[in-house]
Amino acid sequence: MQRIRWDKVGRVTLLVVLAVVMGLYVDQGLSLLSVKSQADQQRAIVERLAKQNRQLERQQQALNNPATIQADARELGMVLPGERPYVVTGLPGR
Repeated sequence: MQRIRWDKVGRVTLLVVLAVVMGLYVDQGLSLLSVKSQADQQRAIVERLAKQNRQLERQQQALNNPATIQADARELGMVLPGERPYVVTGLPGR
């Protein structure tokens, strides 16, 4: 009849518990790295959108400037009230 060696059973049980705990720590470490990577990506997107927002705000200010509006209107052939419009025809290259 064989006797149960409780010291060996205890050591094997401790090794199994240690392996499970280490596995959990590794899993959490990998999850942490994944979350950090996602956060870095989101931070890059936020920075890009903030830069684009600043550019759009500057463009909006320029477009609301009366001088810009007047210059754009002149390019479209508009004249101020009271001005006499002229049409020049027969120029070479047209």
